[in-house]
Amino acid sequence: MRIPGLILGFCALITTTIMAQNGDQILDGIGETSLIARYTFKSDANDWSRNNLHADITGKDYHFVVDSLFGNVLSFAGKPETHITIPGEAVTGEESLSISAWVYPRSAGQGQVFFDFGKNSQSHLFVELKQNGEQSSTVAQLHTAAKSYKLSSEALALNTWHHLALVIDLPSKSLKMYINGKLSEQIQNVELSLSDLFDLETGKENKLLIGTSLLAGNSPLEAAIHDFRLYRIPLNEWQIGWIHAVALNKEESVVRRRRRTEPNRELPVFPTTTPQLYNAFLTAVPDIKVETPVGQLPRLPRLVKGIYSNGIEGPDVKVIWPAPEDNSQVLSPGTYEVTGSVAGTDLQPKALVTVRTPEKQKAPERKLEAFGLDQVSLNMDCHHDKTKFIENRDKFFNGLAATNPDNFLYMFRNAFGQPQPEGAEPMGVWDSQQTKLRGHATGHYMTALAQAYISITYDEALKAKFAQKIDYMVNTLYELAQLSGNPQSPGEAFVADPCQVPPAAGKAGYDSDLSEEGIRTDYWNWGKGFISAYPPDQFILLEQGATYGGSNAQVWA
Repeated sequence: MRIPGLILGFCALITTTIMAQNGDQILDGIGETSLIARYTFKSDANDWSRNNLHADITGKDYHFVVDSLFGNVLSFAGKPETHITIPGEAVTGEESLSISAWVYPRSAGQGQVFFDFGKNSQSHLFVELKQNGEQSSTVAQLHTAAKSYKLSSEALALNTWHHLALVIDLPSKSLKMYINGKLSEQIQNVELSLSDLFDLETGKENKLLIGTSLLAGNSPLEAAIHDFRLYRIPLNEWQIGWIHAVALNKEESVVRRRRRTEPNRELPVFPTTTPQLYNAFLTAVPDIKVETPVGQLPRLPRLVKGIYSNGIEGPDVKVIWPAPEDNSQVLSPGTYEVTGSVAGTDLQPKALVTVRTPEKQKAPERKLEAFGLDQVSLNMDCHHDKTKFIENRDKFFNGLAATNPDNFLYMFRNAFGQPQPEGAEPMGVWDSQQTKLRGHATGHYMTALAQAYISITYDEALKAKFAQKIDYMVNTLYELAQLSGNPQSPGEAFVADPCQVPPAAGKAGYDSDLSEEGIRTDYWNWGKGFISAYPPDQFILLEQGATYGGSNAQVWA
C-alpha cells in the first residue's frame, strides 16, 4: 500500500555517546523502529540499526580521522571516484523518508554533491555544496520527469560542522530547509510522489550515493561527514531542533520529557478553591454506599447527585476520590470509609464501602462455539460478481502460492552451514544475515500456509500447492533439527545435551555475532533437536540475563 505523496526529511545529525547498538530503544527522542539505517562512520560504513543495511565505500581517497567534537569521523579528500553507496533496498516499501547527517565542508569547490538519491539523473534528490565567495552554500534540489524544486540555504562557513534539515512533506505540500535547527526557507504547493524518485518494489534501480552525483561534471566532495541516518518517518520541527541540541550536548540524549513551549491545547484550569459554574450553588453532596467482594478494590462513582440551593436542578457533581495506596482494606470482610472532595467547595462526601465475602460463582455457560476455517465461505454479490472481500482473498492466496519456501528457509540453512538450493535468496531487512530476529518471519509464513490450506474449499489445485509448501517447510526444518547434537561423521565428537552447549571454537564465551565471518555453524555441539535461524548462543545469553540491543553481547528478545 502506498500513499500518493512523499514526506522526506533531510537532516544532518550527529551521534551522541549513546549509540543504536547499546540497546536503547529510543535515540534522540525517536523510537528505533522508525530508523531504517544509521551510519556513524567511526571506522567503517556498517549500518548500526537493526536492519543491517551496510554501505560500501568506493575508492581510496578517504580516511577515518579524529575530530575534537565527534571523535572519529569519515573524511573525503576531494578526489574523484571516492564515494559511499547505500543499498537501494533501504527505501523500498516506505511511505515517508528522512535523511540525516552532519557535514564539515573544507573547500568551496563548484558543485560538490553531499549526497544524491534517486533512480537516475532525471529522477533524484540531491544536496550540493556550491561556491559562494569564501564560503559555501547548501542547495537542495529535487527533480522528476514532471517537476523540479530548489531550495537554497544561508551560506555555510567552511571548516565547521553544520546541522542540515530538508523536509519534503507532500500531504501538506510543503518543502522546508533548516540550518542548525532553524527554518531557512520553504516552498508550498509541492506536487510529487515517492515513486517519482525511487524504485519502491525491489530497490534494484535505486542509487543512494554519498559524496558523488548521479550527474556528470560535479566536483568530488572535500568534507567530513558523520552519523548519517535514514528514517521511515518524517522528522518534525521539534525533532530537528532536538537532534541538533543533543548533538551539541545542549540537552540530555535518548529519553526525556519535552521542554519546548507549546500552545495550550487544554481547557482553562481554575484553582481548586474557585467554584465552577453550578458548584457556586451547590450546598451538599449526599454520602453513598458501595459494595465490593473481598480482594477487589471498589469502583467509586465519578459523578454523584448534588443538592443545590433555591431548588435548582443542577448536574451531577464530579467527586475526586483519593487513590488507595494498596488493597489492604479489602483483604477481609468488613467496612471502611473513603472521603472525597469537590473542586471549588469545602464539601467532603463520603463513601461507605462494605467488603463482603464473594458468593460462589457459577461457571459461565459457553455461548460461542469454535468453528473451522473451512466452514467460512465468501459469496458473490447480487450481480454474481466478486466482492472486494473475494478479490483481496484471491490476491493474498495467489501471492502466497507464488512464494519460494527456500527464501524463508535461507537463514535456517545458513545457521547450520548448509548449502542453499538454486534460486534461494535471503529476504533481507529483519531477515538478513546479521539481524537478530532472522527466522521470525518463517513462523508467520507457516501459519499463513496452514490457514490458507484449511480455508480453501473451492480450488483443489491451489490447496495442493499449499500442502506441498507446508510439507516441504516441515520436512526441511525437521532434517535440520536432526543434525543438531549429532556428529558430522561417525566417531567424531558431539554434544547431545542442550544444557551443555560449549562456546564456539576459538571464543571464550557466547555471543550473538551472526556475520558471515563470525557465525558459528557447529550444529553437532548444539544439543539434540535444536532448530533456529541462529545458533543457540542468543538463547543462552538471554538465560544469562543479557540486555536488549544490537551488539554481539546483547540479544533481541
